[in-house]
Amino acid sequence: MDILITGILLGGTYALIAMGLNLQYGVARIMNLANGEILVAGGYFAFIAYTATQLSPILTIFLVAPLAFALNWLIYRLMLQPLVNRAKNRGQLETDSILATFGLSFIGVGLMLSFFGGDYFSYSFMAFPVELLGNTYGANRVLSFVMAVLICGALYLWLNRSRAGLSIRAIATAPASARLVGIDVKHLSALAFALGGAVTAVGGALISTYLTLDASTGVVFTLKALIIVIMGGVGDVRGTIVAALLLGILETLVASLLDPGLTLAAAYVMFLGILLFRPQGLFGKKPT
Repeated sequence: MDILITGILLGGTYALIAMGLNLQYGVARIMNLANGEILVAGGYFAFIAYTATQLSPILTIFLVAPLAFALNWLIYRLMLQPLVNRAKNRGQLETDSILATFGLSFIGVGLMLSFFGGDYFSYSFMAFPVELLGNTYGANRVLSFVMAVLICGALYLWLNRSRAGLSIRAIATAPASARLVGIDVKHLSALAFALGGAVTAVGGALISTYLTLDASTGVVFTLKALIIVIMGGVGDVRGTIVAALLLGILETLVASLLDPGLTLAAAYVMFLGILLFRPQGLFGKKPT
C-alpha cells in the first residue's frame, strides 16, 4: 500500500508534466524536446521566489504560468511557425520540429547554466510528514499531487466542455477537416503549444518542492513525458493520466524493491512493451 500511494503521488505530478507535451505534440504536432528545460525553468523560478521572498510555490505558479505561456507563444510564432508553414506533410514537420527543439534544449541548458550555475538546487517547503492510510508521506508531495489533480481536472473539463477546447480536440483528431468547418488551426495550434508550456512549467514549480533539480536534468523529464504520451496515446488526456500513474507506481516499485538506479530502465521496458503490443496507446483503437 505504501508503494502504491507513493507511486500515485509521483504519477500525479508526472501527469501534469506529460499533459503539457501531449498538448504540444497532439495538437500542434511539435515534438518539443525542450519540454524538460521549461520544467526546470519553472522549478528555478519557484526556488528563487521562495528563497528570496518566502513566496509559496503554490502562489508562484500563478506567476510561472503566464510567463511560460508568453515565452512558449513567442517560441512557436518566431521559431516553429515557419517550420509549420514550409512543411509539406506531417512527417517533415515532426522531423524539423525535433531537430529545432533539440537545439532549443541546449540553448535552454546553456542559459540556465550561465545564470544559475551547474549546482543542484532544492529548498524546504512543507517538509513535514502527514499520515495517509496508516503510512506517512511528505506534505509537499501530497500537496503537489492535489494541485496536479486540480489542474489536470480543470484542463480536462476545458478541453471537453469549452468551444476552444473542443476545437483543439478537433485539430488533434483531424486538422484538415477542422479547417473546413472554420476553425483557425494556426491560432489554436499556437495556443495549445503555449498552454502546454505553461502546464509543464507549473509542473516544474510543483515538483521542485520535493525533488532536487539542476540545469541539466530536464532531458530526464522530457524522456519520461515522451514515454507517458506514447503510452497514453497522442492527444488522449485520459490515457496520459493513466499512463503517468502507471509509470509513477512502476518507478516506486522498482526503487523500493530493486534499485533506484533501475527506474528509468524499467520505464523503458514498459515503453517498449507498449510499442510492441499496444502501439495505438492504452485506450486507442487498433487500425482497421
